[in-house]
Parts: sequence; structure tokens; C-alpha cells
Amino acid sequence: MEIGAKRLGLLQELLPGAARFGVLLNPDNPFNTESFVTELQTAASSISREIEVVAASTNGDIDTAFATLIKKRADAFLISPDALFVTRRVQLITLAVRHALPALYHRRELAEAGGLMSYGSDLSDQFRQTAVYVGRVLKGEKPAEMPVQLPTRFELVINMQTAKTIGLFIPPTLLARADEVIE
Repeated sequence: MEIGAKRLGLLQELLPGAARFGVLLNPDNPFNTESFVTELQTAASSISREIEVVAASTNGDIDTAFATLIKKRADAFLISPDALFVTRRVQLITLAVRHALPALYHRRELAEAGGLMSYGSDLSDQFRQTAVYVGRVLKGEKPAEMPVQLPTRFELVINMQTAKTIGLFIPPTLLARADEVIE
């Protein structure tokens, strides 16, 4: 299962009665391609849900994107992996909490900063893998001959303070699967 589909499945588990999920993406990011959106649309269709894709590439666009999600009555939203959204985490989290709109982020730092939930690769593990590769290169291996390493460890972080603030019940099954629950 692709990570976008996994994230959508987590939102569906969080809100089983939800009909529409929003997806915030940066159209200037080459990883937010048609295949990314198609993956999410396929995943949404497989669980009989709709997705509303909204784009933001500037701070002002983020406000507009939220207004669109509220107008389209999104039950929750997920944020695509993008440096813009990490740097604008305070704005994103503030808007999500203000509108009591559950959000799933791609990095643990956003859940630690007050976001509801995050699901993404374990950055500490990725840094360790990178260090191993650097060591191999320093010992003479040719980078072009080394296999590409994809993340193997993923972590789910749930912020219970935020859940309480927006009046959201977190299912016990989801809490049991969390790698960390922020009280």
C-alpha cells in the first residue's frame, strides 16, 4: 500500500462516518504529481469516500485552501509531504484547530507542535541509513552501484491534547497502534 493510501485509511479509521477528505498539496512540488492525486482518488474510491484536492504554494494560498475545505465541508484533511507545510506548521495547525478540522500530517514534528496526528517515515532511522551509506562511500563504494534505500520504519503519532481541544474521540484501536501518544 502506498503511503498516501495508508494515510487516507488512517483518517477513515479516525472518522468512520466521514464522507469527504481534503488533501492539501503544493503544486510547485514535483512529487505532488498526477500519480499522487490518482493514488489518493483510487484509495478514496475503494473506501467509498470523496477527496477534495486543494493547492497552496504560498502562505496566502494556505488560508484560501482552508476556506475551500470548510466551504466544501471536508470532514478531515491530510497534508502532502512538502517543506512549505513544515515551515508553515503554526499557520496550518492554528487553522485546523480554529475550524476543528482533524488533520493528518506527514511528519512527527507537526503532531508535536500541536497537530492532531502524523504518519510518516521515522527520520532518525533515515538519518542512520544515510550515515551507513556515507560510510560505505568513504570506504570506496561507488554510489551509482549502491541500491536505493526506501524508508522501512514509519511512525504514527497522536496528539491527545489537540483531540480534546477540538472535541474529537480517538478510537482505542487507533491509540493502540500509535507509536507515541502525546498527552
